[in-house]
Amino acid sequence: MEWIRSLCCLAVVLAVAGGCLGSALDPQCSGAVAVQKRINCHPQPDASREACEARGCTWCATDVPNAPWCFFPEDSPYGYSLGRSTEKTATGWRITLSKHQVLSLFGNDISPVALEVEFQTRNRLRFRLYDPNRERFEVPLKIDSPGVTADETSYDVQLTDDSSHFRIRRKSTGTVLWDSPLADLIFSNQYLQITTTVPSTSVYGFGEHEHPSFKHSMDFITYGMFSRDQAPEPFANLYGVHPFYLCVEPDSNAHGVLLLNSNAQDVTLSPNPSLTFRTIGGILDFYVFLGPTPENVIQQYTEAIGRPHMPAYWSLGFHLSRWGYDSLDVLKKTVNRMHYYDIPYDVQHFDIDYMERRLDFTYDKVNYAGLPQYLRQLKKEGMHSVIILDPFISKDEEPGTYRPYDLGEEMGVWVNNSDGITPAVGKALPPGDSVFPDYTNPRTLEWWIQMCLEFKDVLDYDGIWIDMNEPSNFLEGQYPGCAVNDINNPPYVPSVSNHTLALKTLCPDSKTYLGEHYNTHSLFGWSQTAPTFKVVQQATGKRAFVLSRSTFVGSGKYGGHWLGDNFSRWKDMHQSIIGILEFNLFGIPFVGADICGFNDNTTYELCLRWMQLGSFYPFSRNHNSEGNSAQDPAVFGRKFAKIARATLRIRYSLLPYLYTLFFESHVHGNTVVRSLMHEFTSDQQTHGIDTAFLWGPAFMIAPVLQEATRSVDVYFPEAQWFDYYTGHKLPSTWNKNYATVPAPLSKIPLFIRGGYILPEQAPATTTTKSRLNPFGLIIALDEQGKASGSLFWDDGDSIDTIEKENYFLAKYTYSKGHLKTEILKNGYRGADSLEFKRITILGLKRRPYVVALDGRAIRGYSSSYELSGKLTLSISAPLTQELNLMIY
Repeated sequence: MEWIRSLCCLAVVLAVAGGCLGSALDPQCSGAVAVQKRINCHPQPDASREACEARGCTWCATDVPNAPWCFFPEDSPYGYSLGRSTEKTATGWRITLSKHQVLSLFGNDISPVALEVEFQTRNRLRFRLYDPNRERFEVPLKIDSPGVTADETSYDVQLTDDSSHFRIRRKSTGTVLWDSPLADLIFSNQYLQITTTVPSTSVYGFGEHEHPSFKHSMDFITYGMFSRDQAPEPFANLYGVHPFYLCVEPDSNAHGVLLLNSNAQDVTLSPNPSLTFRTIGGILDFYVFLGPTPENVIQQYTEAIGRPHMPAYWSLGFHLSRWGYDSLDVLKKTVNRMHYYDIPYDVQHFDIDYMERRLDFTYDKVNYAGLPQYLRQLKKEGMHSVIILDPFISKDEEPGTYRPYDLGEEMGVWVNNSDGITPAVGKALPPGDSVFPDYTNPRTLEWWIQMCLEFKDVLDYDGIWIDMNEPSNFLEGQYPGCAVNDINNPPYVPSVSNHTLALKTLCPDSKTYLGEHYNTHSLFGWSQTAPTFKVVQQATGKRAFVLSRSTFVGSGKYGGHWLGDNFSRWKDMHQSIIGILEFNLFGIPFVGADICGFNDNTTYELCLRWMQLGSFYPFSRNHNSEGNSAQDPAVFGRKFAKIARATLRIRYSLLPYLYTLFFESHVHGNTVVRSLMHEFTSDQQTHGIDTAFLWGPAFMIAPVLQEATRSVDVYFPEAQWFDYYTGHKLPSTWNKNYATVPAPLSKIPLFIRGGYILPEQAPATTTTKSRLNPFGLIIALDEQGKASGSLFWDDGDSIDTIEKENYFLAKYTYSKGHLKTEILKNGYRGADSLEFKRITILGLKRRPYVVALDGRAIRGYSSSYELSGKLTLSISAPLTQELNLMIY
């Protein structure tokens, strides 16, 4: 077959970046595998020589940190080999693999195993390993397949002559993207393992964790993935599960790989470089995305798992929240002081304080008396409100007094115990004990939609924040504890916190509509997000705002995410950048961290610097925990408020650019926030940078991330760069170098990349007001004097405006002194009353003689030229008509 090639059985030797671990055999252990190639044969704790050798593996001590002492030998007794010849299918081919020997690592090995390859599109390949004789759990995420083999592919799938390796190769370069020795494959009932080499150490992704860097260390680092109510800390498995990575190849091409599996799992990154995946259920279901640019990879990934949702315009404004508004009066005082200082501010969140005794679908009629009227007042003032709902329902209220429980009990919507009949009962925030809705059950969706619609008649909310949906339970398993069996105590527990699956959640043998919680646990938040999105649209008649703590592959189609219960520490501020970069890789670009930190008390300087950084999160929200000092940007006094106001006004002025990026994300799958590596992939210096980031391709944010610092060392990749504040071109000697730029307490360094046009709009205190204001264009020229950009505009909150073509979209190009407009869609009449009032051009090489707009010269008093090459034009031109500007 044309798309299968046999290779000689000689191993492909991949270069190891740096080579610090060497490739020689360990002199202590004659014939042992080289240290950097070791694959752990005893991945659970407490390995010993005796236990290791009983498994048929090699024991050899080493002083290399984290390297396994117990590892598979070259002639491993485990693994599989080709069972019978290749069988052609409609979408590719299938082969059968048979186990080598009876020796088993964790028991109940499965043989034969099917390896099925699907050539889905030119740049997307799927391969999966499964039990051909017994159905196993598979993630119910629908990824459309063409159903036939792709005519042309950018990849080859290869088997060695001796069938010992399964490989995927990029045709254009010959780079091996995936190389799995079948001898390292393990497929048992509760332990599945596969190892692959990767072509470089520039590996990104996997989540959700608090990673110390955006580019991963490959020094035998293991990360567990299993959703958990866990405040961020190093190596802990956090709220969501995203088994996806992006790898930049040595020639700067990029590819991505998804393991679509929801069971508890971990991945080890080794210096070979290689990755070892381990999961305790389901199947090994991999998707490979060929790029070849990082942006192409994410576009292909989101095409498969679901494009990110289009957020409402107001949700891109600044949000304020805290757990600890003890009364409505306290909250009103906070809102009033924000207004007093004219700080831009669109959305007020309501944490569990608003509830009566922390019961979902209630409000406290004593401490929050008048809340319904206050929400309506905020709405009249052009603001929006978001309420929190938790995924546990108290079962101990008086019968007939708490409708959410009574109706749910009647409809049978709860997660059940292992008998599949009695509801699982745990302990959470409400008084008494709680039950947990099973959002994989269609009946639960009916109940949830009905409750949210009924509550809309009580509180006129604009969005819903779904918290603690890992799901969180304050016990280890439900009452009376987890039974002793292989489901609750599997033979291998991945590298998750406390090495237990029931910690702060339900027992794995609990039953959901789709099967055991063992399989569906990490899908809880994902399964809640889509129906919440649906009901918010139904309740408001507008675009949905849904913010979820727990996420899974594909969650971005229906909701956004915040990075959880971070701490008021400088290192957490830095790590928030890593988090937002990673969630843009995961297809969840509407993401941010709690500005100023959730846990602990912040400080004046930390909060000020964090407000500056957080003003450029895609989702910008200041949030705080109960018992901590207030940290809203108005509480620190006039000087702080002035700086926060100025930075947020920059955000608000650039919202048309940010909104256009979200349009491109929704339609094409683009990232909104991206790393410097993402845009300058061939520049190796960018691969490890996570202290600065970009909005789209053109706007760089370089925050201060250290205390008592008044400058920042910024790396400038090869491009023409401009200071956002002055419009001055940066020295060309800064290109491909670090430069120290001033960052007084009042300023966050911001830069514009030449070659791009950014739409802007005069800011205001809410987006309701700013959307009526005049527009502008910032035209930042590259070395050739060219630039381009786009503007997307619609009414900001109607459902499906793109699908219904009720929008305005224009592309602007500047070249040879000529700004041209191509109007691609002019379907939104609400834009007809809007105008361009200012055009700013950066990087002109000389003072213009004449500037003409639509053939008419612009008078001198309407233009201003600076020797730095900055030209500012005051104009009056309808937004929805073509701009035709000539500079002579």
